[in-house]
Amino acid sequence: MSKKVADHVLERLREWGVEQVFGYPGDGINGLLAAWGRAEDQPRFVQSRHEEMSAFQAVGYAKFSGRLGVCAATSGPGAIHLLNGLYDAKLDHVPVLAIVGQTHRSAMGGSYQQEVDLHTLFKDVASDFVETVTVPEQLPNVLDRAIRTAYARRAPTAVIIPGDVQELDYAPPTHEFRMVPSSLDFGSWSTVPSQESLERAAEVLNSGERTAILIGQGAAGARAEVERVAELLGAGVAKALLGKDALSDELPYVTGSIGLLGTRPSYELMRDCDTLLTIGSSFPYSQFLPEFGKARAVQIDLDPHMIGMRYPYEVNLVGDAKATLERLIPLLDPGRGREWYDTVCANVTRWREVMRRRAEQSADPINPEYVARALDPLLPDNAIVTSDSGSTSNWYARHLTMRSGMRSSLSGTLATMGCAVPYAIGAKFAHPDRPVVALVGDGAMQMNGLAELITAAKYRDRWQDPRLVVGVWNNRDLNQVTWELRAMGGAPSFLPSQELPDVQYASFARSLGLTGIRVEKPEDVEAAWRAGLEADGPAVIEFLTDPAVPPIPPHATWEQMESTAAAVLKGDADRGAMIRQGLKAKVQEFLPGHGKRGE
Repeated sequence: MSKKVADHVLERLREWGVEQVFGYPGDGINGLLAAWGRAEDQPRFVQSRHEEMSAFQAVGYAKFSGRLGVCAATSGPGAIHLLNGLYDAKLDHVPVLAIVGQTHRSAMGGSYQQEVDLHTLFKDVASDFVETVTVPEQLPNVLDRAIRTAYARRAPTAVIIPGDVQELDYAPPTHEFRMVPSSLDFGSWSTVPSQESLERAAEVLNSGERTAILIGQGAAGARAEVERVAELLGAGVAKALLGKDALSDELPYVTGSIGLLGTRPSYELMRDCDTLLTIGSSFPYSQFLPEFGKARAVQIDLDPHMIGMRYPYEVNLVGDAKATLERLIPLLDPGRGREWYDTVCANVTRWREVMRRRAEQSADPINPEYVARALDPLLPDNAIVTSDSGSTSNWYARHLTMRSGMRSSLSGTLATMGCAVPYAIGAKFAHPDRPVVALVGDGAMQMNGLAELITAAKYRDRWQDPRLVVGVWNNRDLNQVTWELRAMGGAPSFLPSQELPDVQYASFARSLGLTGIRVEKPEDVEAAWRAGLEADGPAVIEFLTDPAVPPIPPHATWEQMESTAAAVLKGDADRGAMIRQGLKAKVQEFLPGHGKRGE
């Protein structure tokens, strides 16, 4: 039997080291599905409940493995469904390849069923590379270039293969005119800035006495070097959300997350510093960086397209974080900023006490901060944590302590809902021997998390460590938007848009043969987390939490406080509890000593 184009696609993916493809079937990729049958499911086809989830799973796999994530979908509706996950990959700079079908070549342009102009559809999201394969000889170069570009540009790419082309006999490109041969090897490479640029950066950094370092996901491979620079400069280190796992929170000078979801010591670090070093981050909210003109600044980033934004940096070093820091460290003067260092560490210690007190405040029925706080010491040292968008991401950002062996991520730039559970499934395929915990709000869980529990149940036996714990904050409110309405617009909660049905998440999990626990009292929170982490398979732990507990930013402006007060005056449906919980949370920043939960 001759080799078909579809057979060669799977063979080439295997040669590139691809071990699984996240997808959903449809007749637009029937040729590929038949080839999967002939290839005995190599690479493994991982079936989601929806193509968007396939794309998210590919993103999660790529984020936690450092390797290419691959997703597949049929033509028309299937390709359209991939878009949200692919945009997540684009905005968070993650290598993902989408392989999609298309109507037969003979029908193209004829308004045929499920015919969509896929080049126009993917023009923006896969702007670095999108191509349609129309003849077999074209395939090797298109597929290889899509994979190579995804890795090099850290971006999604797309290969479109019409249904009839998938069924053609494969023929490689020949040694003749208008043929484009291809090669497999990607090789390794590293970018470093010039010596002159490094010396200019060192002059800036050596001139300061109060240095702040901001790191993002681009610093993840330079942990030891970041620590060394912080020690030399006596600096504090703040983290963008995508860089939460790039450095251990156990270090005394790590101030935690920055921004609206960030911490008070990170805000103070940026407010009071005279020098800023940004490593591998394109944190967009410049109002949380030092005031313009108050700090000299240096940035390190691998991508020259993304460098020099967000702040008036004096020196922009284009290069790999680890390689660049290795060359910069010998140029830095040691032993400076000790008083500043002590202040930063004291601010961190004080903030941790504030967060403990906030988590221990009573609520009706459970304080959402306490749910995250109780999980923190129980997380295994090799845990992978995913967080969804929404108020849950506040508690993830502020209460979870990343230790050196742990990994975590969320939809950082797109901030899309519904990513945590498919991310977690992708993480399980990337690291089947590690426990994974997904932190999800009830809105995101209703959006698509419930359906992907079916996927988790389907593949639970494929993972050496079967633990995938999904924690659901059930407050029957789209809570982040509710608080944004109050703080940004002075509008009371609009119940028709914000109120959610009270779904029995734990019961649904049990109906699938998974562990399901519903927690209605604060004294049961810790035991429930322990039960989930000790389960012999996926588990859903559902916590009934209080929507009136505010995700207070590290430095609320007068405008935000006035807007929230205006929402109360306009008759917010939860105004009494909102005022009570807001005051209880804010006052913890000013109290000495130790409080107890319920006081």
